[in-house]
Amino acid sequence: MEGNGIEHRTVRANGINFHLAEKGEGPIILFLHGFPGFWYSWRHQLHSFPSLGYRAVAPDLQGYGDSDAPADINSYTYFHVVGDLIGVLDAIGADKVFVVGHDWGALMAWYLSLFRPDRVKALVNLSVAFPPRDAMNKPVDTFRAFYGDEYYICRFQEPRAIEAEFAEIGIDKVLKYTLTLVPAAPFYLPKGKSLREQIDIPITLPSWLSEDELKCYVTQYEKTGFTGGLNYYRNFDLNWELIAPWAGSKVEVPAKFIVGDLDLTYNTPGFKENINFDVMKKHVPLLVDVVVMKGVGHFVQEEKADEINQLIYDFFRKF
Repeated sequence: MEGNGIEHRTVRANGINFHLAEKGEGPIILFLHGFPGFWYSWRHQLHSFPSLGYRAVAPDLQGYGDSDAPADINSYTYFHVVGDLIGVLDAIGADKVFVVGHDWGALMAWYLSLFRPDRVKALVNLSVAFPPRDAMNKPVDTFRAFYGDEYYICRFQEPRAIEAEFAEIGIDKVLKYTLTLVPAAPFYLPKGKSLREQIDIPITLPSWLSEDELKCYVTQYEKTGFTGGLNYYRNFDLNWELIAPWAGSKVEVPAKFIVGDLDLTYNTPGFKENINFDVMKKHVPLLVDVVVMKGVGHFVQEEKADEINQLIYDFFRKF
């Protein structure tokens, strides 16, 4: 899968095994994927940044790809995953790195930068903005109140339930739909026959995702299933409880934020107000820029790889 000089190895960190894909020499950029992804989500960056003088490192986060997947749902909190990342950095001999995150990887990058700013030179996050803690309301209760029980995050909460529905429809169809047709709006997954009717439809792949690239995703998820990635969603409320001591804390690393205007996150009520530069800078005081890319959806680093690579490079080259 994707040769061209990409090296693969396993390191031991935080008590479990992590698969890394890496290429190049120079300052390290740590690329953190989201759902439904794995290291392969950064294939374009792994090929591009070595030619610019960087060492690109893309781990499979725990529960994904060829990294270990702890059975305990509660092992997928911000604290566990940030601990994993510190362990990975120690294992590869990296003191301080550049970080790029997307989706759940962006959330983990925000909290890595919040908890351990001494290990982050600068940060570029995609799609998911830093979420200040709401002291009064648990996240899943808030999602249910706003969107109802069929909102995708609410549907992901019950262990093994959505996995069984996805398996019945087919992993290939679920991935093809999720990677290409998630709407630029709050995302719902109806129950029963309606879910199959929503997902099991003819789809023409966009220009940024070939049949071979889709097959790489399908092959990986046929091996692992979706449970590891879904367990991150199942820790929203536990994370809310655990980060209470950090309420009001600021992310004190140089940062840049990028999102597509067709991303479901961008079209979530309140999101546009929260990524207003002055508003976001209250929580991320070293924020340099907020970029909204026109006509781009959720998987921005794959949809517009060249443009994203340039935006990342232009920022990191300053440090």
